[in-house]
Amino acid sequence: MTLTEFDRQYTGVVCGVDEAGRGPLAGPVCVAACILPQDCQIEGLNDSKKLTPKKRDALFDAICASAVEYKIILIDEKTIDEINILQATLLGMKQAIEQLQHVPDMALIDGNKCPDTAISCQAVVKGDGKSASVAAASILAKVTRDRIMEQYDQVYPGYGFAKHKGYGTKLHYEAIRQLGVCPIHRKSFLKKMH
Repeated sequence: MTLTEFDRQYTGVVCGVDEAGRGPLAGPVCVAACILPQDCQIEGLNDSKKLTPKKRDALFDAICASAVEYKIILIDEKTIDEINILQATLLGMKQAIEQLQHVPDMALIDGNKCPDTAISCQAVVKGDGKSASVAAASILAKVTRDRIMEQYDQVYPGYGFAKHKGYGTKLHYEAIRQLGVCPIHRKSFLKKMH
C-alpha cells in the first residue's frame, strides 16, 4: 500500500500530524498538521528521518506548494519544562489541528497517543512511513525545527546547535559543561547533569 492509498482509506478531509524535537536538550518541540489533496503525488515523499537534509528541504517546498493547508506550531522550552515533553507535544498537536481553516474529518497522529480535541483522531504507530499526510507533516516539522536551531546557533555560539540541533551529543554535553546552560535549554532535561 502506498502512502497516498493509506490516507484514502479514510473518508473526507484527512490531516496528518507529526512532531520534531521531542528528544533534544534545547529548543522547541515543533508540531505540524498537513492536509494534502486526495490525488496528491509528491515524488520522494517519505518519513523525514529517512531523507537527507537536502532532500527534506526540496520536499518542504513541494509540500508547501501542494498542500491544501498546513499549520506549524512551536512549543517552547519553558512550556516543555512546565508541563513535560509529552504534554507539550500533545498541546502542539491540538493547536495545529484546531487552527486549520479546513476542519479535518480525521486527523492521523504519528505515534500512539492522540491529543484531546473534538476532531476524530487516529494514532498511527510509525505513521510517517505509512501515511502521505503524516510523512508531509514530519518533513514540515523537521525542516522548520532544524532551521530554527541553525538560527539559534548564531544567537548562542559555541554549543554547536547547527550541527546537532539540540540533541544530547557528546559535543553538546561538553559545551554545556564549558559554557553552562543557555536560555533555550530545557532545564528538566538536564537534571541528570552534574
